[in-house]
Amino acid sequence: MCRKGVYILESLWSSGIEIPARVPLDGDRKASVVVIGAGMAGILIAYYVQKQGFDVVVLEADKIASGQTKNTTAKITSQHKLIYAKLIKRLGEEKAGMYAAANEGAIAEFERLIKEKHIHCHFEKKPAYLYSTQNSETLKREAEAANKLGIKAEFVTKTELPFAIEGAVRFEDQASFHPLEFLKELSKDLNIYEQTKVLKVKGNVVYTNRGKVYAEHIVFATHYPIINIPGFYFIRQHQERSDVLALSFEKSLEGMYRSIDENGLSLRSVGNVLLLGGEEHRTGNCSEPYLHAAADRYYPEGKKVAYWSAQDCMPHDEIPLIGKYSVFRPNWYVATGFQKWGMTSSMIAALLLCDQICGRENPYETLFKPQRLHGWAFVNFVKDLGISVAGLTKGAFHMPFCTERTLARGEAGIVRMGGKRYACFRDEKNVLHKISAKCPHLGCELAWNAVESSWDCPCHGSRFDYDGKLLDNPAQINKSEQ
Repeated sequence: MCRKGVYILESLWSSGIEIPARVPLDGDRKASVVVIGAGMAGILIAYYVQKQGFDVVVLEADKIASGQTKNTTAKITSQHKLIYAKLIKRLGEEKAGMYAAANEGAIAEFERLIKEKHIHCHFEKKPAYLYSTQNSETLKREAEAANKLGIKAEFVTKTELPFAIEGAVRFEDQASFHPLEFLKELSKDLNIYEQTKVLKVKGNVVYTNRGKVYAEHIVFATHYPIINIPGFYFIRQHQERSDVLALSFEKSLEGMYRSIDENGLSLRSVGNVLLLGGEEHRTGNCSEPYLHAAADRYYPEGKKVAYWSAQDCMPHDEIPLIGKYSVFRPNWYVATGFQKWGMTSSMIAALLLCDQICGRENPYETLFKPQRLHGWAFVNFVKDLGISVAGLTKGAFHMPFCTERTLARGEAGIVRMGGKRYACFRDEKNVLHKISAKCPHLGCELAWNAVESSWDCPCHGSRFDYDGKLLDNPAQINKSEQ
């Protein structure tokens, strides 16, 4: 479909804070541990491993916290939508209790670390609510399950929200913070090379555009793993996007809120700014926008100050993938599949991978082990496989919707030219921007994202601007390099 685009502002966290730039890698070097990616997970992993006496190098293709970390709503919470009743049913109380304990422990560790290092990052303890305007029985079961696993949770029927609810689960002792203020301080003493793009990894060698790094241990903290084989992470999860609308608003919410309803809202306050989240959809399959309408309805006095999107990796069994990258690469490690809960999952990954690198046992290693297989995940695997096959074969069986001449200003579409399919966008100056319609990751056909004026891969979540610049992995090259 040919649709018009909308300009997107930067996230609230990105404005008003500068993390000092780091120099790129200058030639070859050796290290005990290489961490690829300088987001929340990568920085935390590097910090804890370096504390154990290892020589750690962090490689970042862009700048510190320039990826998904800057797009988070920055909730540090064990409240992960409807998870605990399902885990008890699927895994039993013991393993479900491990998931609860790991996330509760992550909250406590954030608080301890922030106090120990005197990090000023607007860290606040506050309750988190899981609510519904339609269903209360499911929430009652979730509250019961969470309590059974040791989380302080209760079912309530009243909140501070400006609309009626059927019920909510209130999780106590949760938290929020400013993620970039936190990383600015925590990254000070780490050896980080920015503008250093990893091109490939073989054995104990990481090849970059600035030189090679030889290491005993290699950690992939790139949000979505950049190496397809071994590991096969591209068939074990998909990516989803969600949007956040920031409103300048005098009254602050006391709690953090997450809906279980379709097209529900996520809400939390940052000082006098209200973050309104929602519009969740698989990358490459845009949803109908509703955040602006919700803001106008419930908070008409609020001034819209920012609007941005986040991308999340969604594993088939709804549990993060943290541990050894593959049985064939015992010195490689991975942290991915965090879903919507990147802050607590990043801390879990840091503590777990630090233990593995140090040769220590971790109580949660089996639960998060990437090589696990769960039968209930097969349905999601088949669904994702079908979408990938459709994306790979689309060029052979689908005719383009548009021609170069029918594209109006501000519109985009797939156009066939000279026997090849191109992803085309005509800007407001009537200039046609043309790139290959195939994603350079595995060859799926791209889809136009009218909200963010980008070309997105519905198979594995890579994203590009209309000139082909890479916006999100797992693809590793710009379309101009294809």
